[in-house]
Amino acid sequence: MLENKNPSKTNISELGEFGLIDHLTKQFKISQKTTIKGIGDDAAVLVSEAKKQIVVTTDLLVEGVHFDLSYVPLKHLGYKAVVVNLSDVYAMNATAAQITVSIAVSNRFPIEALEELYAGIATASKVYNVDVVGGDTTSSTTGLIISITAIGYAKPEDIVYRNGAKENDLLVVTGDLGAAYLGLQVLEREKEVFKVNPNSQPDLEPYTYLIERQLKPEARKDITKLLTDLEVRPTAMIDISDGLSSEILHICTQSGVGCNLYEDKIPLDPQVISACEEFNLDSTTIALSGGEDYELLFTIGTEDFPKIKANPHLTIIGHISHKKEGTHLITRANTKIPLIARGWNSLQKEE
Repeated sequence: MLENKNPSKTNISELGEFGLIDHLTKQFKISQKTTIKGIGDDAAVLVSEAKKQIVVTTDLLVEGVHFDLSYVPLKHLGYKAVVVNLSDVYAMNATAAQITVSIAVSNRFPIEALEELYAGIATASKVYNVDVVGGDTTSSTTGLIISITAIGYAKPEDIVYRNGAKENDLLVVTGDLGAAYLGLQVLEREKEVFKVNPNSQPDLEPYTYLIERQLKPEARKDITKLLTDLEVRPTAMIDISDGLSSEILHICTQSGVGCNLYEDKIPLDPQVISACEEFNLDSTTIALSGGEDYELLFTIGTEDFPKIKANPHLTIIGHISHKKEGTHLITRANTKIPLIARGWNSLQKEE
């Protein structure tokens, strides 16, 4: 559906591995004071600022498992690959500073396609002010594989783990949920239509927000600054990559607590509600299990409630309870049902 419009196609073998690396990485400039040496030597050299700890995270994206190039533009893919890694750094209440980028690529991809991919990576690195300091390229027999490692820094007292939630803490989420999953459903539907009629032109105007959330998500870098400005330190935090229910259960399991999540408090965009009606899907199920929202879920002590209660970026969706009470969803009908993790699992067998 979406193809590289550049008529020229240069085979990767014309540059060789080192030539390819030089070609794709020449645009990356160093801006972080914690970067001593970036691309161009055997390894990058970094220095941590005084009294700060280093946060490291890695994600792997595999063609056919995590993305479908029939409707995902390579530039968007590069951007998203960076963002999903940075989201994990921000979920630790840290500041991202560097990334490394490694790809395995088959010979069906010309140089021009990889230039598009790296253009997206470069855009994300500028938007989020991170240095690209290294990586690797190799050949693949199964398509495109992208691995990105993100490095961040934070004072020890500022780092937030998943295991700090306490009884009576408030459960808070940023932004709104479910849009990315519905964006994927729209793209998958249009792909099937395209297979039947390649000349058909989809009308995606009613779904702009949903598709943007799927193809070009944004990590919540702003939230770490917002919480600092509000003088709020979360007791536990996680990013929402696999679905709200899965992430809440991660916090509850790690912290040894239970929770009550209120269905009527879950923030939904109007496009999510209308698309759920169109696809005959339950909006709560989508918010709980859809995934790829890359919002932040965190807990705070009740004493911090006055600091966040009127903030448009934050929604209180429940509270933490004693472990013996279990994890529950309180429905709109005021029925208490067990909260079950049904988020996306890349290792799950297809039925």
